[in-house]
Amino acid sequence: MAVQVKQFSQVFQTADWKTEKHVPVIECPERVKAGEMFRVNVSIGKEISHPNTTEHHIRWIAVYFQPEGDKFAHQVGDFQFSAHGESTEGPNTGPVYTHHEVTLCMKLNKPGMLYASSYCNIHGLWQSGKEIVVG
Repeated sequence: MAVQVKQFSQVFQTADWKTEKHVPVIECPERVKAGEMFRVNVSIGKEISHPNTTEHHIRWIAVYFQPEGDKFAHQVGDFQFSAHGESTEGPNTGPVYTHHEVTLCMKLNKPGMLYASSYCNIHGLWQSGKEIVVG
């Protein structure tokens, strides 16, 4: 039996974050000054809450920037969420739960696209993007 090989980009899902709880929401200025730091916040479940349980959770968020006209994207950050209520006493009884949201600071010298991807342990890979103008 032959297995159909997909492009990796085909396994990423996308949707409107206002109606789908798995889509990364990128919050940052749409226009920034070249060489000046700015904050980027990426969260999951902004409008519709995503579970954070031992059985169903977001494991990671990754952020990338692709400069306009460049072939390759640059990894900005990779953020792991490791505590989802696990315990030797059973699922969802642990003392700590991480929340699937990150804030980072960055600066740019070229315009381009900021991308965020995330992984739900049940529903797979998700992505979103936001154009950033440098001026």
